[in-house]
Amino acid sequence: MREPFPWLRRSVDATTRLRGLLYPVAALLLLITAWEAVKLLVPANGVSIGDQRILPRTTDAALPHAWSVLTVLGEADGKSTVGATLVRTGGFTLGLALLALTLGTIVGVALAVLMQRFGWVERGLLPYVIVSQTIPLIALAPLVAGWGGKVTIAGQPWRPWMSIVVIAAYLVFFPVAIGMLRGLQSPSKAAVELLHSCAAGWWGTLLHLRLPAAVPHLLPALRLGAAAAVIGAVVAEISTGTAGGIGRQIIVFSQQSTGNAARLYAAVIAAALLGVVLTALVSLAEIVLRRYSRPGRS
Repeated sequence: MREPFPWLRRSVDATTRLRGLLYPVAALLLLITAWEAVKLLVPANGVSIGDQRILPRTTDAALPHAWSVLTVLGEADGKSTVGATLVRTGGFTLGLALLALTLGTIVGVALAVLMQRFGWVERGLLPYVIVSQTIPLIALAPLVAGWGGKVTIAGQPWRPWMSIVVIAAYLVFFPVAIGMLRGLQSPSKAAVELLHSCAAGWWGTLLHLRLPAAVPHLLPALRLGAAAAVIGAVVAEISTGTAGGIGRQIIVFSQQSTGNAARLYAAVIAAALLGVVLTALVSLAEIVLRRYSRPGRS
């Protein structure tokens, strides 16, 4: 049956998309307004009760104006500008985070398939997968860098950026493995028995039933993994002392921000935007897999 008012549906979809764009903009404006309100109303030395400070300092060295963070992008930084430096270092970190997301996804999906296939593997391995996330990255990074220094791949020595990828992938594989496992186990018993009645083995059931059913659970896990990949890459750059990325650039700007912390805040915001960019790349996968992106769709 033909839809009577297709223009109405298109209008509703356009309104929904517009709202989806306006909400983040409104949240950003609200955050900037609150930032400037704190800057205006709170004393320069903050507010303390006894020896306990309850409101932060609002000097330019601690809390610069919002527009200062934007204008600092045009300032000179060596042979380039601050903005160009952040783009260069951010691109380096984004590449490592993307590699970590890919590696972590491969490991997480493989573990999920293995745990779904063998119940005894799930019972024995899943607790260790969960406990693995309690290890702080600051303690893990020197170990990975030290072990990597003794590894040679195809005659090539271990590179410092490889340690960053491994450390960031360590954060990625957990949400992917848990989400994928939940998705693989989501098909009903009746659906599994139906494929078995059609002489489908475990491999056929995996391809035609479990993997499509796991997509709605995998996509949110990939979004979490994308954010975790950026966090892991930034922390690993700082912990291993690897130069070239935005993690080390944050340390450099923090040492330069003696009277004005605008550069430091600009670097932190740039690092946060990397997570947005990587999450947007994950959304492209959702467009490709939109046929399976909602539970209940065949």
